[in-house]
Amino acid sequence: MSAAALAIRPLTKSAFAPFGDVVEADPATMRLINGGTTERFHAVGHPRVLGEGAEVIINLFRGQPRALPYVVDMMERHPLGSQSFHPLQDRPWLVVVAEDEGGRPGAPQVFLATGRQGINYGANVWHHPLMALGAVSDFLVVDRSGPGNNLEEFVYPEPFVVPAVTFSTA
Repeated sequence: MSAAALAIRPLTKSAFAPFGDVVEADPATMRLINGGTTERFHAVGHPRVLGEGAEVIINLFRGQPRALPYVVDMMERHPLGSQSFHPLQDRPWLVVVAEDEGGRPGAPQVFLATGRQGINYGANVWHHPLMALGAVSDFLVVDRSGPGNNLEEFVYPEPFVVPAVTFSTA
């Protein structure tokens, strides 16, 4: 079985907008606070949780690095809330998302995030699990906790492949 190759694009706010928020220091949102000693980058992401008894929680995820080429054969989504990933080391990482096509994910799109960019997947957005590169990497993850099934998985009948590309992981 041959896997379709996926292009890797830089992660930008406009390219990622259909899937959620890019969380990074944006000068347009900067406000000085604490007597001018702190720059606050205001409202760079919008976590959402749905359902009675739901709450926003903060987790730490430790991702094992993925070796490239990497076969993307499944996607997941969380229908009851957004999910936000923020790297704690300054290492690039991959974000793989897909548009919904009638309740199933379409062809994946791959974004290269810098170690200074986080993302917030919108509720019900198809995405691949965490894809650290180069070394074990920790991420702060803002997520939903509460009753209800907040995970749906889909296995592609034909896989896709993220090609072997060299990234600086310094």
